[in-house]
Parts: sequence; structure tokens; C-alpha cells
Amino acid sequence: MARLNVNGRVRRHDAEPDTPLLWVLREQIGLTGTKYGCGVAQCGACTVHIDGAPVRSCTLPVSAVQPGQKITTIEGLAADLPDGAKGAAGSHPLQKAWVKNDVPQCGYCQSGMIMAAAALLKKKPRPTDADIDAEITNICRCGTFNRVRAAIKEAAGLTRSTGLDIIHVERRRA
Repeated sequence: MARLNVNGRVRRHDAEPDTPLLWVLREQIGLTGTKYGCGVAQCGACTVHIDGAPVRSCTLPVSAVQPGQKITTIEGLAADLPDGAKGAAGSHPLQKAWVKNDVPQCGYCQSGMIMAAAALLKKKPRPTDADIDAEITNICRCGTFNRVRAAIKEAAGLTRSTGLDIIHVERRRA
């Protein structure tokens, strides 16, 4: 059995060498937060980190991951933070900003989007709009890009959002 270091734990798998990393993570290791979107590394729903760099896992053969490389999925993102940087619920600052800014609509692309944003903030802790445009190439079919930008800036400490006040109205059926 082959081994992968995923979210700080050594995990075993018996996948064929050409199996995309995405399917090993989802089907053999059971980490389903990373999503399948397009299968051709264009949409970014499958984004994970390998040694801190964002990688589209839907086309990366598991055999391309070298021994000793560290894979981080959305499930392990907050675990990468130093002590004291996590919030009370253990969430990464981006995850908190995502919720506060009501970024997700359908939510399908969001784990990959957050992973891409986390890599951006690690590389450029105070990103400009141009940095965000250049680095966040993930696709959101719901069109939440303005909210994504706002959440990235908030997580970077560049802005302070008060969040969106969402009012849920119950409709009575006649």
C-alpha cells in the first residue's frame, strides 16, 4: 500500500498510480470536502495544497505526489494555523470571513475557492485587487466573485465587514 501525508496524518491507499489524487482523497481516504467539478483542472473545485501550493487534484496522478510532500485539504485547513490563530470553533480566518460575508450560494465550488484564497494569503498577506484577480482563477457558477473578494480582504485584515443581515421570511401557503 502506498502512503500519503494528508492533513498531518499518514494515510494508506491502494489506488493505481494514474488515479487522480482527487479520487484517492474522496473515495479511499474519505475526505469529501474536495469536490469534482470539471475533470480538466479548469474550475478549481478540486483545489488542495501540496506543500502549501494550490494544486488542482482532479488531473494530478497520485503517483506524482512525492514521499514527504504534505497534502492539505479543506478539512485540514485550520489545522495548518499556528496555535492562537484559529478561532473558537477551530475555523480558518477565511472560513469565518466566508460565512460573515455570506459568500456561498450553492456552495459547490467553495472548498476549492477557499483553498486557493488561503494559498494567496500565504503568498501575499495583503493582496491587492490585481493579486486576487491573478491568483483566484476558480470558477463560481453562482457568480459570488464580489463576495469572494470581500471575504479575502477581510481575512487579510484589509477591511472590516459587518456581515450581511439575512432575513428569512416564512411564506404561508394559501
